[in-house]
Amino acid sequence: DILVNSAGVGWASRVVETTDDLWKWVVETNLTGTFYCCRDVARLMIEQKNGSIINLASVAGVKGPPGLGAYAASKGGVIALTRVLALENARYNVRVNAIAPGYFRTGMNAPALDDPEMGPKIIRRIPMRRVGRPEEIGPLAIYLASDQASYVTGEVYFISGGEMAQ
Repeated sequence: DILVNSAGVGWASRVVETTDDLWKWVVETNLTGTFYCCRDVARLMIEQKNGSIINLASVAGVKGPPGLGAYAASKGGVIALTRVLALENARYNVRVNAIAPGYFRTGMNAPALDDPEMGPKIIRRIPMRRVGRPEEIGPLAIYLASDQASYVTGEVYFISGGEMAQ
């Protein structure tokens, strides 16, 4: 009834320095993995004429920050895939939405946030002057999975401490 695609990887690398292996690892995990899960689960949801798919994208998928080419491209692809799937499956009562976090304290972001030079720069870019906590995403995911969001599909929800308002 509910699919949440939350697996994701990333690695800082300028596009001209990105190896084929790095590109494949990031894109295959973030976008191709999401595609396979969505495709296979959507088939079941179409049969039962009900379901909610929630894809984890990223602010980077819209902003395209320098040094995160593969990550930004993969998460931008997740956003586009979310919208396509929403339109293709709306008539079957299968809702597809995305949550696009900004900086959250996760294992993937901890090294940058804990770096004495980079961490403060990141915090200064966020209007709320802090990073998000993983538990701040859960309530939105629960809402999107619930019947309260029965008329919500094809949307991208940014949770960024105001970063997307800039």
